[in-house]
Amino acid sequence: MSTQKMELFRGLSPIVLIAVLVFPSGLEAQSGGVSLALGTEGPTAELEDLEGNAVSLLDYVEAGKPAVLEFWATWCEQCEALQPQFDELQARYGEQVSVVAIAVGVSQSVRRVKRHIADHDPGYPYLFDKRGAAVRAYNATTTSIVVVLDSDGKVAYTGVGTDQNVIGAVESLLDG
Repeated sequence: MSTQKMELFRGLSPIVLIAVLVFPSGLEAQSGGVSLALGTEGPTAELEDLEGNAVSLLDYVEAGKPAVLEFWATWCEQCEALQPQFDELQARYGEQVSVVAIAVGVSQSVRRVKRHIADHDPGYPYLFDKRGAAVRAYNATTTSIVVVLDSDGKVAYTGVGTDQNVIGAVESLLDG
């Protein structure tokens, strides 16, 4: 490889590294921009409840109701920033919508998730994705990904980051 090419690669490496680190957190919410394509059937995945029992994700999605799935972690600042929307969603539409937090199995334990819930119980279930089954099924490559399923179980909205209007996505399904 020529010296010029080596210098080019050496100069680009910090730029590429910065882009890789910043890009996921800078994404704006966009319908169909992350996770699964809109209209796709929401897949099931085998997870664990917080007592270590094997459960199926779609068992927590009530038939005939829209569902909101958040790929979440205790250490995720973007998830923390989204929490007020989930609190409001649960308070306003808790009877009409299934909300499920999927705690990713990266750098957190069930015990840590339980401590978080003890400090702030939002009133909806948390499941633990110890083996990454839901992460793979929903192509959730980062935390703060939200997937909204319509009442037929099809993907109606996907988004990532703090600039999401999760309540608006749910209201459009309830009004439609």
